[in-house]
Amino acid sequence: MGDLIIELIIIILKIGVVVVALLFGVAYMTLAERRLAGFIQDRLGPNRAGPQGLLQPFADGIKLFFKEDFIPDRAEKLLFFIAPGLMFVPALCVVAVIPFGESLNIFGREIQLRIADVNIGILYIFAIASLGVYGIVLGGWSANNKYTIFGSLRSAAQMISYELALGLSVMGVLMITGSLRLTEVVEVQRSYFFGFIPHWNIFLQPVAFIIFMTAAFAETNRLPFDLVEAEQELVGGYHTEYNSMKWGLYFLAEYANVITASAVVATLFFGGWHLPWIEKIPMPPILLELLQIGSFVLKTAFFSIFFIWVRWTFPRFKYNQLMSLGWKVFLPIAILNVLVTGLFYAIFS
Repeated sequence: MGDLIIELIIIILKIGVVVVALLFGVAYMTLAERRLAGFIQDRLGPNRAGPQGLLQPFADGIKLFFKEDFIPDRAEKLLFFIAPGLMFVPALCVVAVIPFGESLNIFGREIQLRIADVNIGILYIFAIASLGVYGIVLGGWSANNKYTIFGSLRSAAQMISYELALGLSVMGVLMITGSLRLTEVVEVQRSYFFGFIPHWNIFLQPVAFIIFMTAAFAETNRLPFDLVEAEQELVGGYHTEYNSMKWGLYFLAEYANVITASAVVATLFFGGWHLPWIEKIPMPPILLELLQIGSFVLKTAFFSIFFIWVRWTFPRFKYNQLMSLGWKVFLPIAILNVLVTGLFYAIFS
């Protein structure tokens, strides 16, 4: 009974640490985006709230909490109220199966560095991530505004178009690893080609990585695929009528999706928490474990910054270009990649 209580406490602590870390990352992603946008556009970003603007996310949060909460008269009030949560909660739940390290030995007890180690981890990620579109569709429809409805319809069409390519791009990785469990996906990538080149899936599945990364931009509604907002056309898209913390939840959900997508990319294609060659250096186990966690955090941060850089570098696609790219380019290439991978392993295995 005592061990069961300890395990329960450990699980609760891991959930708390991961959620707080994700929310902290989301808060400072907003600052990183604004500062990096300023750098790209040769101007200053927010730098007044605290040293170098480090308290700006807290200032923004306080402002949103105290803004007037307005609900349109013609809105479906219940759905209008719960829709932001339907997008924000799935964004938090996805991280439950992502391993951010191997294990940590504390007071003689080995703690696995993941909240849940399920044998269908990748399917879980796709299933939960796809629920976020309901928050967008219901939020746009319940506002009873033509611009929000257009944004919602675009989101639904965009999700269907790119979810297929996203799922098929992962099939090549699954064929290599032979498992849907993310810990095993990382374990397979811990070996080396020729004794010194990391056995990361990016070297074996570069086409799958390009498709997955591009589809992730579409799934997170980021430029160049942010047709669901498209300020020049739809004012603000699905969240035009939202304000205060309801709008803030949509805003936080977008950045949470960016961070989780970056973590999934790091796990599937870049070895997850694996830090190449470090095992050959003699060091205390606790230091190795902390370096592995740091490696995963840095990889996730790199791809999160890449999302920001792309947003402020490339123009928005037109809607017909978005649909054509998903159905006529990425879907056939993803299917071909699966066929080529299967043929290769059938011949050489």
